[in-house]
Order: sequence, then structure tokens, then C-alpha cells
Amino acid sequence: MPTNLYSEDLAPVPADSRTWNTWNYAALWISMSLCIPTYMLASSLIEGGMNWWQAILTIFAGNTVVLIPMILNGHAGTKYGIPFPVFARASFGTKGANVPALLRAIVACGWFGIQTWIGGFAIYQMLRLWVPSLEELPVIFPVSWGLATGPAICFILFWILNMYVVYLGIDSIKKLLVFKAIFLPVAALALLYWAIHAVSGGLGPILTQPSKFTSSGAFWAFFIPGLTGMVGFWATLSLNIPDFTRYARSQQAQVKGQALGLPTSMTLFSFIGVVVTSATTIVYGTTIWDPVVLAGKFDNKILVSIAMIAVAISTLATNIAANIVSPANDFAHLNPEKISFRTGGFITGVIGILIFPWKLVADPSGYIFTWLVGYSSLLGPVGGIMIADYYLLRKQQLELDELYQHDGRYSYTNGYNRYALFALLLGILPNIPGFLATIHVIAADTLPGWLTGMYSYAWFVGFFVSGIGYTLMMRSIKSIEYVTAD
Repeated sequence: MPTNLYSEDLAPVPADSRTWNTWNYAALWISMSLCIPTYMLASSLIEGGMNWWQAILTIFAGNTVVLIPMILNGHAGTKYGIPFPVFARASFGTKGANVPALLRAIVACGWFGIQTWIGGFAIYQMLRLWVPSLEELPVIFPVSWGLATGPAICFILFWILNMYVVYLGIDSIKKLLVFKAIFLPVAALALLYWAIHAVSGGLGPILTQPSKFTSSGAFWAFFIPGLTGMVGFWATLSLNIPDFTRYARSQQAQVKGQALGLPTSMTLFSFIGVVVTSATTIVYGTTIWDPVVLAGKFDNKILVSIAMIAVAISTLATNIAANIVSPANDFAHLNPEKISFRTGGFITGVIGILIFPWKLVADPSGYIFTWLVGYSSLLGPVGGIMIADYYLLRKQQLELDELYQHDGRYSYTNGYNRYALFALLLGILPNIPGFLATIHVIAADTLPGWLTGMYSYAWFVGFFVSGIGYTLMMRSIKSIEYVTAD
């Protein structure tokens, strides 16, 4: 087989090596859900105006919705033992599959930048207790960047540490992942304990905090993009879930494991974020949605320092495992001869800085409306095309060998399925005006309200427009050859 389409990493997993059971998948989701961005996901809804049950309901609904494409895309991984880039070849072509892979990679770069900022800011919160002058350093960056010098220094130092781990290789973080698995649940429970005991009356006053919305219209205006953001949170995994389900013993294992693990763990961990954030409103008179900022307010220097170091270590482990491996492989896949995994990791790191992650997590509106909803408008269309191709057109039947051949049915035109690329563009276009209005490139009142309003439904619009458009275009072509079940 051609070397640039086939490798040990991309090869189908043999049946005797598919050993993951239901609990392996449930544990995977519990582990991935336990991260600071999950906490911030919940707290951003409280900061945005929801009360505790509205926030929890939104998170549960969003994760239940994204579970559907997660399970549907996972089917091919389990049935054929193939990873995401190979599965994408069926719909996008042997070369065209690089397009969705790169979209996913760029989003992972963004998450890398956000996690690196969180880790760097944790270090800053610790150092400023011992070196107060760190808060008073002169501003050296343009005001429009919104970047203070002290946090910037800590961010760059933590970024360098991440790049050094990439240089050493990902095996170097195995022990850190174990540390994270122990520390984050303990830290979350400690914050919950603080919230209950810091508020007179415990959970009662916290759970009776009212919603800030003064009308049902105001609630729905926040709920819809909030729900889209919740779906967007795992939109990347809903595409590349075959990377994990290819190791499943059976379809039942991946379906049950994901159904048990994803909505429940996200909702439970988010509940802690909701309670603690609601408590900050009572204790401090203002809503603190960032747990790193909250921990920095505690009086005990030693306790804060230990907590911030632990946050930094946990974030480092999560960052390398979740946000480096995938994009580094995607970049390397573009040109295996010139781009190694290590070089791919360095590319990820540079892009992670260029997205200005501190701006994305500076406030909940940036986190939800700009980041989560924004990238969901890119990934929703990819999911729609892949699911439509696999279920509606191919009836879950793939010719495995030809996924690795330049001259097979999945080569289309010079390796690209132009109809998939056109459908992808169709799904992205409706969301562009709303995105440009959200980031203030154009004034919102210069466009019709219905046009900018579609952006609130970005993932859903992209998913269905691309999926339906792709299906109609492909069914109109008689030359496409499909595999039948027999």
C-alpha cells in the first residue's frame, strides 16, 4: 500500500486487539470531563445570568445532543477498526480528508492555547503572593491585546515548558496524568466544601439564587447560543471519536460506555462549578467564574501556592494528552517526510499563541459566543457530511482496502470529493455574518436580524445544511460506486 495512506498508526485495529469494554469508555469520559474548562463551562452560564438549575439543564441537554453524533461516528471505528482520518476518506476523499483533519487540528490548537493560559495564570497567581511587584510591571503589549505583563511572562514560561515536554515525547507525562486523575476530583470537592461552609445556611441560599434574566426573551437569547456552546465543547471529539472506538469489543460497549460516561460526568462536575460560582456571588458580592482567580483570593499563601502548582501540573498533563497528540498527528499527516510528530507539536504551540487565548477566556461571552459557538460552525458541517455519507448513502458499508488506495472508489477526483468540500462550504457560509458581528468586524445592525441570528444555532445550522446538501448532491451523481451489504 502507498506509504502516505497507510501506516501502523492508521491501519485497522485487529479484532483480537479490540479490548475496550463499557467501563473503559465510561472511565475515558469521566477522565476527559474532569478539567478546568468544564468547570468554566458551567460557571460561565451562571455569570451569563442563569440560575443553578437552568445552567445544569443546559449542560445536560447540550451533552445529550452531542452524544448522538458521538455514537453515530463511533460506529465506523468499532466496525472497521479505523481512526478518524481514514474514516473521513470515505466522504472527503483520500486527500480531501486532510481538510476536516486540519479544521479539527486548528480547534485543538485553540484549546492548547486556552489550557496553556490557564496553567500560566495559575503560576502567576502563586508568584504574585510572594513577589507582589509582579502585579506592577509596566505594560509592554498594546492596550488592544488586553495582556498584562506579569501574566504574560508566566504564560510564556508555561508555554515553553509545554514545548519542552513535546520535545521529550508524550510518554514523559504518564505519571502526570495519574496525578491529575487524583488531584482534580479532590480539588473540586474541596471547592464544593468551601462553598457550602463559606455561605451562611449552606446549599440553601446558593440554590435559591435567582436568574438575572428579566424576561423569557432574554433567557432564550442566552440559552440558544449557550446550548450550541455546550454542543461545541465536545464537537471535536464527536468527529474523531473513531480514534477511541476502534478499540471497542462491540458496538454495545462504545454506545453504553459513552451514554453512561458523557452526560453524567459532565453534568455532575459542572454542578460543582455552578454551586461554587453561585457561592462567590454571595461571599464576594461579585461572580467569579474562573476557579484559578477564586483560589487566588484565599488568604493562606501556602495553600494557594500548592493549589496553583497542582493546577499547573494537571493542566500540563491534560494539554499534552488532549490538545497536542491529535493536531501534531494531523500536521504530520500533511507531509510525513518533512513534518515529524515533534514538529507538528511545535506548530500547534505557535498557533495556540496566535489565537490570543487570554481574550477567549477573559469573560464568559468570549468563551461561549466567540470560541465554543465559533468553532462549532466549522465542525458541525463536517459531522453532518460524515454521518450522511456513512448512514444515508453507504448504509454503513465501506470497502476497507480501498480507503488506503489512491486509485480506489474513495479517490474521487485526484483524491478530493469536490461535493463534500462544496457541502462543507455551504454549511459554513450561513454562520459567517453572525460570527463577524460577534467579533465586531461588522456592525450587527447592518445585517438582517435573522441572518446574524443563525449564528446562535451555528453547529445545528452547519450540521443540517451540509448533511442535506451533501446527500442531495451525491444522490444526483450516477458514477459514484457504493458497497452493498452482500
